[in-house]
Amino acid sequence: MAPQKGKQGTKGAKQIVQENKETLKFYKIMGAASAGFYTLVTLIFFEFSTSICVLSFIAFAALFGAWQFMAFMAKSQIAENGDIIDSGTSLNIEGGIAEHVKDLIILGSATLILSLISNYFWYLLLFIPIRAFYLLWGTVIKPWMASRQEAAQQPEVDDKKQKKLDRRMKRMQNQR
Repeated sequence: MAPQKGKQGTKGAKQIVQENKETLKFYKIMGAASAGFYTLVTLIFFEFSTSICVLSFIAFAALFGAWQFMAFMAKSQIAENGDIIDSGTSLNIEGGIAEHVKDLIILGSATLILSLISNYFWYLLLFIPIRAFYLLWGTVIKPWMASRQEAAQQPEVDDKKQKKLDRRMKRMQNQR
C-alpha cells in the first residue's frame, strides 16, 4: 500500500472514547486472566510461601494500579444530553505515557504466567523500577543537569560591558 500524502486525519471525540473503552477492556481481561490463571494453578499444583505471596501481591498491585491509572487517563466527561464534553486522553497515542503503562501490564501478566515455569522469572519484576528510573533519567534528570551545566558555562558579563550593551540597544531602538 502506498504511503498517505498530506496530513494525517485527527480522531473525533466519539472515536477516542470508543477506542479507550476497547483498550481498557483488552488490558483488563489480560491482567485479570493472567492473575486468575496464576492463582488457580498455584492453588492446585503449588504451595504459597511467604516470598511467593509477597511477589504475587507486588505483581497484582502493579497490574491493578496500571489499569486504574489508564482508566483515570481515559475518563471522559459526558453532558446530560449525551454530548461528549471531554474525551479524556487517548490511550493509543504512540510515545505517550499510556504506552508505558500498557507495557507494565504486559510485563506483569507475563511475569505471573512465566513464574509458573520457574521462580527465577520473578526477577522480571525488577524491570519495573529499572525502566521507571531510565525514563526519569532521560526526561527529567539528564535535561535538568544539562541546562544547569550550560548555564554555568555561559560567561558572566561584567557591569561595564552590560552598560555598554544597554546603550547600544537604546541607540538601536531610537534609530527606528
